Amino acid sequence: MPYDVTLLGATGFAGGLTAKYLAAHAPDDIRWAIAGRNPGALESLQSELAKVGSAPDVVPVDISDAASVRSAAEQTRVLATTVGPYVEHGEPVVAACAEAGTTYCDLTGESEFVDRMWLRYDALARRTGARLVHACGYDSVPHDLGVLYTVSQLPDDVPITVRGYVTASAGFSGGTYHSAIRGMSRVRRSAGLGDERRKREARPADRRVRALPSRPARGPGGRGWALPMPTIDPAIVRRSARALDAYGPDFRYGQYALFKRLAMAAGTTAGLGGLLVASQVPPLRDALLRFKQPGDGPSEEQRSRSWFRIQFVAEADGVSIETQVSGGDPGYDETARILGESALCLALDDLPERSGQLTTAVAMGEHLLRRLDFAETLDPAR
Repeated sequence: MPYDVTLLGATGFAGGLTAKYLAAHAPDDIRWAIAGRNPGALESLQSELAKVGSAPDVVPVDISDAASVRSAAEQTRVLATTVGPYVEHGEPVVAACAEAGTTYCDLTGESEFVDRMWLRYDALARRTGARLVHACGYDSVPHDLGVLYTVSQLPDDVPITVRGYVTASAGFSGGTYHSAIRGMSRVRRSAGLGDERRKREARPADRRVRALPSRPARGPGGRGWALPMPTIDPAIVRRSARALDAYGPDFRYGQYALFKRLAMAAGTTAGLGGLLVASQVPPLRDALLRFKQPGDGPSEEQRSRSWFRIQFVAEADGVSIETQVSGGDPGYDETARILGESALCLALDDLPERSGQLTTAVAMGEHLLRRLDFAETLDPAR
């Protein structure tokens, strides 16, 4: 194949940051390309990247043209895409990779999209040897690999309970905002696909993997207030736990947004509830979507002030440990680094021979954790 990695959507906001990360950090001998539908914009980006480091080739790709996407998939070992919302634009790329036996990775946090892609392409990818790895950004790598790191500090033959508490300060782009609003507008459809997947997906016969109850509670040590997070991350963690014996015979996980004050938690809940209701009404949804345009994003100065922290509290057979995953701007700077390293890991590292739709913990696990190096044990045992 001509390329080790091809980045589709490189001229977008998140794609551009990922392209710059790859140019600066990819090995000198890597063969990589940037792809999209605007050759002029790609060539302009190519010139910018040449000043940063490794300059990629340019591959014109129009996702509305199946032959164009298939050609790109057949020319690369890994096809990474930042073109979203994925529920609208992602399927042609997944289909092409599944058919060609090419490794695929993306930045989606859209549960509906991930479940639909499993229903339609997991079996085909298993036959062709393709690896379909979704959520290779802040959704859901810090959570998925953070839990993997946490359980690696515990015995693997006892029940394990993990709670993840998330705090962050960051802005968001127009693309992320549009994905969130459209996702809220499709909650019923997403729930239906999730139910269909659960009916068809095999579960381990000799182990249990469960979700912790979704209700507000006090934070770790009785400090602050914790609200269950309606994101894709807990589902990704549980899929990793079902696939890997290291999570023990009975694994439970819950993920929560952590607030210092009850008023902040209540205000956030009310605001999200209002957005959810408004997203169901077409005129209101259209008005919300006009509020921020795709392609807009936080400035470099704004991103430099952003941060995230996830504290994992785990219990296993009388042993309690705390670990932490932390970093800078979660949605863009860290996401670009995570996607870039995921693509490099999938292309270059000696990974387990697995295929089909995979989580990052199952597809890359310790290999990606070492590349990112963002987890630490806070309290080894007490």
